[in-house]
Amino acid sequence: WSGWTMLRRIGSVAWRRAVVSQASLRGSATAASCSAPSVWGVASRSRRWLSMEAREAMDFDVVVVGAGPAGLSAAIRLKQLNEDANVCVVEKGAEVGSHILSGNVFDPKALTELIPDWKEKEAPLDTPVTSERFRFLTEKSSFWLPTPPDMQNHGNYIISLGSLCRWLASEAEELGVEVYPGFSASELLFTDESKTQVAGIATSDMGVGKDGKPKDTFARGMELRAKHTLLAEGVRGSLSEEAMRHFDLRKDCETQTYGLGLKEVWEIDPEKHKSGHVEHAMGWPLSSDVYGGSFLYHMDPNLVLIGFVVGLDYANPYLSPYEEFQRFKQHPEVRSVLEGGQCISYGARAINEGGIQSIPKLTFPGGALLGCSAGFLNVPKIKGSHYAIKSGMLAAEAIHEAGEDATEITAYSDAVANSWIHKELNQVRNMRPAFEKGRLFGMAVSGVESYVLRGRAPYTLKMSHSDAEATKKAAECEPIEYPKPDGKISFDLLTNLQRSGVYHDDDQPSHLKIKPELAHVPESVSYQEFGAPESRFCPAKVYEYTTDENGENPKLVINAQNCVHCKTCSIKTPFEFINWTVPEGGGGPNYENM
Repeated sequence: WSGWTMLRRIGSVAWRRAVVSQASLRGSATAASCSAPSVWGVASRSRRWLSMEAREAMDFDVVVVGAGPAGLSAAIRLKQLNEDANVCVVEKGAEVGSHILSGNVFDPKALTELIPDWKEKEAPLDTPVTSERFRFLTEKSSFWLPTPPDMQNHGNYIISLGSLCRWLASEAEELGVEVYPGFSASELLFTDESKTQVAGIATSDMGVGKDGKPKDTFARGMELRAKHTLLAEGVRGSLSEEAMRHFDLRKDCETQTYGLGLKEVWEIDPEKHKSGHVEHAMGWPLSSDVYGGSFLYHMDPNLVLIGFVVGLDYANPYLSPYEEFQRFKQHPEVRSVLEGGQCISYGARAINEGGIQSIPKLTFPGGALLGCSAGFLNVPKIKGSHYAIKSGMLAAEAIHEAGEDATEITAYSDAVANSWIHKELNQVRNMRPAFEKGRLFGMAVSGVESYVLRGRAPYTLKMSHSDAEATKKAAECEPIEYPKPDGKISFDLLTNLQRSGVYHDDDQPSHLKIKPELAHVPESVSYQEFGAPESRFCPAKVYEYTTDENGENPKLVINAQNCVHCKTCSIKTPFEFINWTVPEGGGGPNYENM
């Protein structure tokens, strides 16, 4: 352990916190410090020079990957049911909540089931919804629309989901759950060479240089072994995707589709603040063939949470979700709220939009998918946090009831199917796919579904292609000219990116990898045929192309240190040529109130 002298490294707070967390976990490893030949890894990033070096190992009853609402709720429920359960939660962010980004107007019903006395325990739900409206925007004006039943928020709260997760983590730790931020879970472990049953996870190695060689600060990752591994990484989690591929969990469901959500937090003039007010809007600046909308929430004390969501099935490769967001803020009715205020935070995250028809098989031998890793999101309601909490509870209960000999908690899938998660998602299953045929058709179908059918339609609409397949070639589309930022209401991307607190150690291998079989795609296909859409859709300016002095011989440059872990590049690049893997623990954004 003396190798962990990396604390002397001059680096970010995120790095130091990750190291302290790593040290804490290693210090709690009692007698498990030798390799275990019976445990096999998949998707290992270990180098040849590491092949003989054993990793330390620790045993748990349950290992949870991801300290979001799903993972923490599962851990809490496990300890409520069995105080002797040995439960560990690992989180790649430097702190719990530092990678959490959500709207968020929060429905507390699942939290009430999990912790009935959350008010007495001072959960950070401090701004109840007091009023709301739904608008259709034109370029200079707007008109009100009736708020659909699925978007009504009476009894809900405007919150920071990151703050709620930090509170949930403290509740979990009081029950005896071991919560370790600063760890990137990089591998699934298996019980034997046949790889038919998951046996835990391994964390990524730390202190590996950009050249792939160990630095003075190198430390091997750890094996966290468990009978049950719950994957609660959020949308497009790397181990969740690996499990889906390995066990073919998506064979009986539709292709998952996604949106990109961008968000800023503003401190505004207290005279303009309307505590608990909620606004949603659609229309301008998006064209009628692009799905998307906006939110603006007034949270105490004088904060405005403002965001913009763009469906990633848009066709025009010249579209920039970030620039559309900045343009939206210049709408007269939006600008008037923000003028005189200050933007204090920025971030972005992909969200699920496929609906219930895109949810995969939830369990596999040795583990299960929870929350957004599984795809639980109500698109018209713009909510998934309560589903995440409920799914974590149901998985924990299935583990508790399964007994010692169970290898797959199939009862979890049955419990979800019989819960209000399934009922609510089934009611809205046709709304998002309807917008594939344009805004007017989507609004018409959504109106009938919301007010008349309520899930009783004798049909189920489906998305016809993946988001990557939806992109048209550049020659078929018109370039989009975006206005220059004014530096007061709208901002250039790199200026705004500083507000995310993003940090990665520059001297490490890039976690954004071009798939070997698609190595020709960036320069020969994406740049030449599609106009390099990744240089526009990335909300952190990670991807750019350089050319020679004649404008030829393009080369993709990946600025991985900018990455805010939104996962969009693994979704929207042509042929999905990017494989998103985890960086060293503690890297990424450092959100506080997102």
